[in-house]
Formats: sequence, C-alpha cells, structure tokens
Amino acid sequence: MKKVFELDFRGRKLVVEHGELAKQASGAVLVRYGDTVVLSTVVVSKNANILSDFFPLMVLYQEKLYSVGKIPGGFIKREGRPTENATLAARMIDRPMRPLFPENFRNEVQIVNTVLSVDQDNSPEMAAMFGSSLSTCISKVPFDGPIAGVKVGRVNGEFVINPTKEQSEISDIDLTVAGTKTAINMVESSASEASEEDMLEALMFGHEAIKELIEFEEKIIAEIGEEKMEYEVLDIPENFKQEIKGLVGEELNKAFHIKDKLESYAAIDKIKEEIVLKYEEENQTLEDSELKELLTKVKLVLEEIEYEIFRNIVVKEKVRADGRAMDEIRPLSTDIDLLPRTHGSALFTRGQTQALSVVTLGALGEHQILDGLSIEDEKRFMLHYNFPQFSVGETGRYGAPGRREIGHGALGEKALSRVIPSEEEFPYTIRVVSEILESNGSSSQASICAGCMALMAAGVPIKAPVAGIAMGLITNGDDYTILTDIQGMEDHLGDMDFKVAGTKNGICALQMDIKIKGITKDILKEALAQAKKARMQILDVIKEQIEEPRKEVSKYAPKTMTFMINPNKIKDVIGKGGEMITKIILEASHVNAVTDVNAVKVDLEDDGRVIIYHSDQEIIDTTANMIKDIVREVEDGNIYTGKVVKVEDFGCFVELWPGCEGLVHVSHLAKERVEKSSDIVKVGDEIVVKSLGYDKKGRLNLSRKEAMK
Repeated sequence: MKKVFELDFRGRKLVVEHGELAKQASGAVLVRYGDTVVLSTVVVSKNANILSDFFPLMVLYQEKLYSVGKIPGGFIKREGRPTENATLAARMIDRPMRPLFPENFRNEVQIVNTVLSVDQDNSPEMAAMFGSSLSTCISKVPFDGPIAGVKVGRVNGEFVINPTKEQSEISDIDLTVAGTKTAINMVESSASEASEEDMLEALMFGHEAIKELIEFEEKIIAEIGEEKMEYEVLDIPENFKQEIKGLVGEELNKAFHIKDKLESYAAIDKIKEEIVLKYEEENQTLEDSELKELLTKVKLVLEEIEYEIFRNIVVKEKVRADGRAMDEIRPLSTDIDLLPRTHGSALFTRGQTQALSVVTLGALGEHQILDGLSIEDEKRFMLHYNFPQFSVGETGRYGAPGRREIGHGALGEKALSRVIPSEEEFPYTIRVVSEILESNGSSSQASICAGCMALMAAGVPIKAPVAGIAMGLITNGDDYTILTDIQGMEDHLGDMDFKVAGTKNGICALQMDIKIKGITKDILKEALAQAKKARMQILDVIKEQIEEPRKEVSKYAPKTMTFMINPNKIKDVIGKGGEMITKIILEASHVNAVTDVNAVKVDLEDDGRVIIYHSDQEIIDTTANMIKDIVREVEDGNIYTGKVVKVEDFGCFVELWPGCEGLVHVSHLAKERVEKSSDIVKVGDEIVVKSLGYDKKGRLNLSRKEAMK
C-alpha cells in the first residue's frame, strides 16, 4: 500500500512516498522537495564475506539529464560516467552514513539515488541524503541512524536553510552540514573569509534544522520500518586477543615511536608479518578454509591492538610519533618558478607531504563546459589534483581520477575560488594542477598552499594568500586530544579529519569527516581555534616566499587586451560564415591556419566586449586595430584620407579603412566638370574625401570636391 508523509520544512513542503516504486529493493522511498524528485533505494546482499577487512558500502548519485529537460551533449546521447558533481554528491552522502553501520557488518550494501526531477531552488543532493538515510532506516539493514543534511547560506547577515538559487548567488557562506540528532558528523563548506565564530554559528544553525528532519524520519520509521536483520560476524575470543597482545604489544609500541614515516611503517609491517607467519606455520594441519579464517582473525586483532596503542600514546602519554607537540606544525619549505616554461609554478613541502602546483592561463573561450543538472554550464577556474602511487612509495593503478582525487581537487578549488579575481578584473580561464610528489597527511591542504603561491607567481591578482591545515581528533573514552597538522597514521587511526583553509581574515573552505558518531560544539570550537593559529603560521611562510601577486603575467602566458564595441557590430567583425574574423586572425598572426598554436585568440562577448590574447603584444595591437577599423563608424561631415580601390566611369570607390568603402561620384571628384573618373584618379591613389552620409540603401557617399574646400 502506498503511504505518503508530509512535512512543512522551513516554508517548503517535503513529501515522502513509500510502497509504490522499487518494491523489490530492501528499502525505497520517493522524496519530493518542491519540484525536486529523488528515488532513494537500498539493497543488502544475503551473504556476508566475514573474512573481508572492510565494509563493502557503495553509494551512488545518478544524475538524469531529463530531470532538467536536457539531452546529453556530445556524440553519445545517453548519460555516461558520473559528472564531478555527481561523484561529490555521492561522497557527501557516504561520509556521514558510513560510520553508523556496525563495525563488524560485512554484507554488501548499495544505496542508489536516482534524480528524476530538479527544481533549482530545492537541492536534489539534500533530498538524496535524506532519502538515503530514510530508505536504509526503514529497511532490514542494521544502521545506527537516522541522519540528515542541510545547506546553510548567509544572506545580508542572516542565516538561511537550503537557500534558493537566487539566495545562493549573494550568500557569503556555502555550507553543507550533516549529522545525527545529537551531533554533527560531516561538514563541507566554502566561504568569503568567514570568521571562526560565524562558521561555528552556521554549523549550529544547520544542526537545529537537521534535528527537525530527523524527527520527521523517526515518525516514518516508527510506522513502516522493518525489523533489522541478523548478520554473520567473525567471532574472536577475548583470550585470543590477549594472547596476541602479549606477543606484539611492546614491540608495536616501540615501532609507533619511530619518527620517520617509512621506517615506522616498515617496523610495524614486519612485526605483523612475523606474527601472521608464526600462526600460519603452527597451524599447517588445519584445512585451507580454517587456516584462512584463523589468519584473518590474527590480522584483525593486530589492527585492533594498533588502534589501542596509538590512542594510548596520544591521549594518555600526550606524545606524537614524530615527537611534535599537539599543536605543532611539521617543518615547512617553499619554492616558486621551478618550471621555466609554465605560466606559474610553486612547491610546498610540509614534513613528508609535498605538492607541486602549476598554473596555466587561457582565453575565456577555454572555459570548462559542464554537462550537468545545474543552470551554470561552464567553469572559469578549476583545480585538478593528482595523487600518483609513487608519492607513498607504492605501485598501483594509474588511470582516470578516482573519487578521492576528485574530492580533494574540489576542496582546493573551493578554497582558492574565493580569492580569484573576477572575469572583468582578469579576463583569463585559470587552471591549477596539483601534483602530489610525496604524501604523509593532508596533501589537499598542501595543494591549496602550493596553488596559492603558483597563482601569485603567475601574476593572477588574487585578493589574499590562502593557506590550509588538517586537524585530527583522537578519543579514548571521555578523554580527547586535538592534533594540528595530522600525518598519515594519525589520519588512518584517528577519529576526525578536519580541514580548514583561509586567509588571515577568515575561512574560505572547511571539510570534516569523522569515524565516530559525532562531535560536540566544544570540540568544533577548539579545533577551529587551533586551526587558525596554524593557518597564520603557514601564511607567514608563504609571504616570505612571495608577498604579493606579480604585476605581470609570464612572458610565455598569453597577454590580453580588452575593449568595447557596439554590440550591433559583432556580426560585422565575424563576417559571413566567419570569413572576416578568420581573415583578421590569419593576417594579424602571420599564420596559415586558425588552429596554429601561434594564432591570436579573439573572444567576442554578447555585451560588445572584445578580448584578445597572444604572447606578442604587437600582434594583439594589430588585431585590435583591425577590429576597430571594422567597427569604426563614419561621421557625417568629417574629412578622411582613403585609398582608391576601383574606378568606374560614374565615379570611384574609396576604402577609408578595411571593411569601409564609399563612392565618390564623378560630379564630386573635382571643382570643375569631369568627363571620366580615370582623368582624375587611378587605383592605388590616396585622396582626401569628406563624408556626405549614407543614402536610403545604406551606401556611403563621399566627396573629394567638398574636401578640397
């Protein structure tokens, strides 16, 4: 039976329908938020791979272009691989949900959100997050939810929940926050240099709205929720755990205190391998399946012991593996202009994390085209993040960027986009590529620092330098410790990854993921304050390397000239079939084909703005003059010098400038009577003429006789 549930959520209707669609899924709901419609389903496998060392959860967010009345662009007219936005939306749903599944649950779970209709004022991502939580909670899948998420904006100083498209455009905070009824467990934000106090207030404002959504979910779950399934787990006796702990506890403790990352990892791996080998050799009489199960138990216990030892070292002993204080940043070093032919480059090293960022400047016509569900269909500034396996001393897959690379790149892009100059101030498409050369903790924040310096080295007039830092949280019972500048092990075995990027004036980007059920306002406040202190230290180091953006772009970057013409003249500059603009490009650039890399680039905007790009200023000037000649308008009564281009008996045609010709009638060639035009002028002569204006057919009339007066 179809059931419908409604909530008036902050002035907009949220409707949940259940029982009509996707009835063979383990759980399914249709969420209507305004005219946005998302189908959220969850399916759980019947059997569990209890010997697996991870929980196989997959969250998908499927954008259907029919939802906004679009047909996919390109040759293949169907949706292909997920867009970056779809990938980021899927990650945003996964992050608050994953920590709430039972730790020993190993059945495969797939959560699929299909976007069926999109109202730009009502976020499909937030509807999908709500639907993902609700469909899981009403199903038999064990899940310690519900969770919900909202977007928070700030318009004219007032916080707004799930701002409309119009509100988002003028909002100085773009925050997505998710959590349970009692705590926040996921944050994603960008802001125009918001203060720590304002960001904390926005987070708490969002959490109050989350509580309303969760209360609505709980009512629905109470009415239609299923009983949770029994699931198979790998049973590990306590005495077995103590046995292994007695064998490795002391040695692992020593290995954790080794300062060098690779040396410490190698020592830990060696201890674990020796223990696994010991149990394998001592149990050769077991069946293969029994031996595999035993060795899996050994490995899981070793991970648990690692976890306990690490927490004890940090929280109880107040010691970090590399000897730093809890709020201490690893050694920093910077460099710029490493790559002579790029438009801008910078290297940022923090401990054993190293990022090389490279800036490329291009014409506005080189914007990235977006084939997605939003109204915005192009992007002028982009940051791409690459994480090769050699950066952590490993071999591995090389290919298209994965979810992690897309997510880290998007975070860096959010942070730096807030200081990028407007198109009018700096008419370029800007691409930053971050190559991670070494990694041991928060390479995304190193990318922001390196990207900031590379932009300044490239001559991009950013509003202020930006730096980023990653904070960690280690809990042990009621005790907790916040760590500044976490490294790989602290991230892997810790409870929180809290990244903050911003200028000296405030926060530009914020991201938080946690592995526990949530964190309190006090922890958030402390983490933000500690992050601000670290950010200021990094900004000082950046400013020592390069204090402000260079005044000029690189000699290898395209120079630019911008001027306005009458919009009605754009068609004249382009010409029939593009003949005129092609002629301008070829003649000004001295090339044979428009596709030649040395050809000048010309962007013509609808408002009459002309933007010319080339590395040679002389070619830019030549191009500008040719365009200005075409759009110049002849003024009645003015005197001009022109060239005779054609002579007829009834008069001669005179070119005042390229694209502008007029007729001097034979009666206007001289003061005296003239029989034939050729008696006075010939092709190639330069003569002075006066404009008599245009006739009814739009032809320009000129007079040599009047000019002679």
